[in-house]
Amino acid sequence: MNPQKSTQAPAQATATSAAAGARSTAPTTPGRKAWIKKTPVEVVLEQIGKQEEKVAGMREELAHEERELEKLDRARKVLEAQ
Repeated sequence: MNPQKSTQAPAQATATSAAAGARSTAPTTPGRKAWIKKTPVEVVLEQIGKQEEKVAGMREELAHEERELEKLDRARKVLEAQ
């Protein structure tokens, strides 16, 4: 996986970070949810869920690649028969 590079110019990056700093000192809006600290059990369960999703995605990719390989094998058999 390739990390995404920022396309901002240095002047834009400093302006963005300054704006972010200004927002952090502003009072929180009433529509924003309060931060609730997670228990270690919740953290581990969340990690397990993310890993299960990742594995499911990888299995789908593997199934796709296996189908592609089967197609290529059939094509090779046809070409070798000629």
